[in-house]
Amino acid sequence: MRPVLVYTASRIGLFLVTLGVLYLLWPTNLLLLIAVSFLISGIASFVLLSKQRDAMSARITDRIDRPKPQDD
Repeated sequence: MRPVLVYTASRIGLFLVTLGVLYLLWPTNLLLLIAVSFLISGIASFVLLSKQRDAMSARITDRIDRPKPQDD
């Protein structure tokens, strides 16, 4: 569960940092800032968070592939 939480927290943190920087540099409509920040942080996370994404997907795959216990 930890890799999922780390990746999710990193994505949220990256979005908030991007939103803050854009707000300081370009104070305009909040909805537009959120949309642009979402786009920029998504592209940045694709590059910067690849290790965390791989760890998360490996964890989820292991969890799905694990055999379920049989109830007798």
